[in-house]
Order: sequence, then C-alpha cells, then structure tokens
Amino acid sequence: MGGAVRVEDESEPMSAEESLALIARQSEQVRRELRFDPARLLFVWGVAWFVGWGLVYVATVGSVVPGWVGGLVVSVLFVAAIGYSAYYGTRRNRGIRGPSRTAGGMYGWSWCVGYLALVAINVKIGKLGLSEESTSLLWTGSCLLLTGVLYLAGGAIFQDRLQYGLGVWIILAAVAGVLVGYPANFLVLALGGGGGLLAAAVTYLVLARRGQRVRGRAV
Repeated sequence: MGGAVRVEDESEPMSAEESLALIARQSEQVRRELRFDPARLLFVWGVAWFVGWGLVYVATVGSVVPGWVGGLVVSVLFVAAIGYSAYYGTRRNRGIRGPSRTAGGMYGWSWCVGYLALVAINVKIGKLGLSEESTSLLWTGSCLLLTGVLYLAGGAIFQDRLQYGLGVWIILAAVAGVLVGYPANFLVLALGGGGGLLAAAVTYLVLARRGQRVRGRAV
C-alpha cells in the first residue's frame, strides 16, 4: 500500500530580529491610531474663534459685513467645531480603557456642563436690563475666563505645561477684553483667544515632529 505523503510547510519561521521588527511596527500602528492629538482640536477651535469673532468685530465697527453675517458665521463655525470635537473624542476613546479614559471623559464633560451653566447664568443676568456694551463684555469675558480655567484644569490633570500655559494666556485675554471695552473685546476674542489656540496647535505640532511626547488633551 502507498505510504503517507509528507507535506512540508513552505513558510519559514521568522527570525528573532524579524519578529521584533513586526511587533515594533504593529505597536507603532496601534499607538498612532490611539494617540490623542491636541493640535487637531486646537486648530479647529482656533479657526472658529479667529474667523468667527473676527467677522463679528468687523461687522460691529463697520458696514462692510452685516451684523447678521458675523453672527451666522460664528454660530456655524462653533457648531462645526463642537461636532468635530465630539466625533474625534469618541473615536479616540474607543480603544482606550482604564483611568485614562475615565479622566478624559470626565474632563470632556466638564466643558459641556460648564458652558451650559454659563449660558443659563448669562441669559438670566442679561434680562436685568444691561446695556448692549455690558452684555457683550459679560459674555466675552465669562466665556474666555471659563475656557482658561478649564485649560488650567486640563494642564494639571494631564501634567501638560503647554496646556496650562494656554489657560493662563486665555485668562489674561479675558481680563484684557473687559478692560478694552466694547467692541474691541471681539478683537481680543479673535486675536487673543483664537490666536492663542492656533499658536498652541502649532507648538504641539513642532513638539510632535521633534519626537517629544504629547500627553495633554485639548477640547
């Protein structure tokens, strides 16, 4: 009777060096997919602040841009920024478990809770008969202040000095916006707020190119 036919496996086992190289490539791919990139969100929000509030300022001081155009543009940009932030945060948190995800989720919800409370308070105060100038200073100053405080908290939680410094800058912009008065406060929002966010985004990109680890989150 015919003997058993031996079929040899043509695939050769990988060497130790090849195995380590494969593991390194897969680890790097996972790291890139799960890494939270603060520069993206800072850039999106920086553009929204810079362009949106810049148009509001132009519409306020001149007749080139109608007032309703500035209000519409800033509203659309902010809604788009909120939508992208929610999408990006959900996508990045999908593969993360443990305390890091919990801290990131709680910090993200802090922005939502803080701004909902701020809107409720400012709307109530606005009904007390404030002038247009006072109402404008109330909204711009309080929004910048809350944003700065939240960045301070994020910098402390994630041990990110750059984010903490951004929080200090935004708070200084809040004070400057109130001091310069209406309508220059909108210019402070655009340059101090939006410009600061864009500068932070560029700084994160430079650090990433130099191979320095970016630990912070930016909403």
